[in-house]
Amino acid sequence: MRVFVTGASGFVGSAIVKELLQAGHQVLGMVRSDINAEALKKIGATAHMADLTDIESIKAGAVQCDAIIHTAFNHDFSRFKQSSEEDHQLILALGETKLPFIVTSAIGLLNYERPVDESDTPPPSDKVPRAATEEAARSVGAYIVRLPPTTHGEGDHGFVPIIINIAKAKGESAYIGEGKNNWPAVHRFDAAVLYRLIVEKQPAQKVFHAVAEVRVPFRDIATTIGNGLNMPTVSKTGADAEAHFGWFTHFAGMGVMPSAEETKQILGWEPREKGILEDIVEGGYLK
Repeated sequence: MRVFVTGASGFVGSAIVKELLQAGHQVLGMVRSDINAEALKKIGATAHMADLTDIESIKAGAVQCDAIIHTAFNHDFSRFKQSSEEDHQLILALGETKLPFIVTSAIGLLNYERPVDESDTPPPSDKVPRAATEEAARSVGAYIVRLPPTTHGEGDHGFVPIIINIAKAKGESAYIGEGKNNWPAVHRFDAAVLYRLIVEKQPAQKVFHAVAEVRVPFRDIATTIGNGLNMPTVSKTGADAEAHFGWFTHFAGMGVMPSAEETKQILGWEPREKGILEDIVEGGYLK
């Protein structure tokens, strides 16, 4: 198959590109720079230059392929609502191609203080802007892959590096309250396999959870960081927590309890990479 991948140079997208190529597929990857285009060519993929707002150009690339994997998203938190709305419009446009189509969402949207599975849906986008992605995906019949808060591996610039940088700046690693809020995790290479399996099998099931580790208490992450940086690990509450984490306080206190049993059963997906705590210690996070 020839697969169109948005965000092909990104943290998850680049892993998907490599996974598809290794499995014998062809890839047309959407990138925004000549440097990233050249990097794609070196590994055997073809580049399609476009920005996320270039909807017609992106559609023109997609229709040259047999399937679409959409991983690109503008993570500028200062314009998060606008980015979510733009993602909604792009998904609707790509849905018009009628190609097998995989959209990337987030497990963290299901922060319901109860176990959740693939059948659960996020709150409406007027309450949680990022849910606009899934609303659009459902309206066009696309597959949805929900990634956990800690999608980890070499090159990670997401939540765990943010926590580490905060700890370095404050001189201590912290968690909120008892630190029992659960952050599920997956290595980006395991997630890439999941995307490939959906493209190849095109199952009737539409929603999948890319979760390798279901239960990772935030306190364990903070403790691993504290030990690795040789600094104390402490509990924070209220104003102290807000002073430590700043804008990230909401995410530091977030917890979700997902299942990935349907995902594993339907696709035969078996995560094989190292877990998040091991990766923090051995994967270069603490340099």
